[in-house]
Amino acid sequence: MIRGIGVDIVRVERMISWLERPEMMARFFTSREISWVLSQGEGAAASLAARFAAREALGKALGTGLRDLRLKDLEICRDDQGKPAFCPAPRAQDQLDSMGISSVHVSLSHERDYAVAMVVIE
Repeated sequence: MIRGIGVDIVRVERMISWLERPEMMARFFTSREISWVLSQGEGAAASLAARFAAREALGKALGTGLRDLRLKDLEICRDDQGKPAFCPAPRAQDQLDSMGISSVHVSLSHERDYAVAMVVIE
C-alpha cells in the first residue's frame, strides 16, 4: 500500500559551489556518492542536485520532513541496471522500519538547469 509520495526540484546551479567545497558535500553525502558524482564530469552538479532532491522528496513522502534522519544516512545507490535506490545507513533503516515503511522507491531526473526526484513509500 502506498503510504506517501514526495517530489522535490533543485536548481543545478546551486550545487556548483558545493562541488568546490568538499566539506559541504561530505556533510550531506556519503563518500561513495561523492566519488560517483565526481566521476560524472560535466554532469556532476546535476547528479548532486538530483541526489539532494531525493532526500528532500523522502521527507515530503514521509509527511514529517526528515526529523531524526540525517541526510548523509540516506545514500542514493544504483543497482546493476543503473536504477537509483535508497541505501539507508542502519540507523536510518531502523527509523524507517519503526515507521512501518517497507519500501522506498525513487526516480531521479535532470535537464540542464534543474534536477527533480520523486519518492514513493510503501
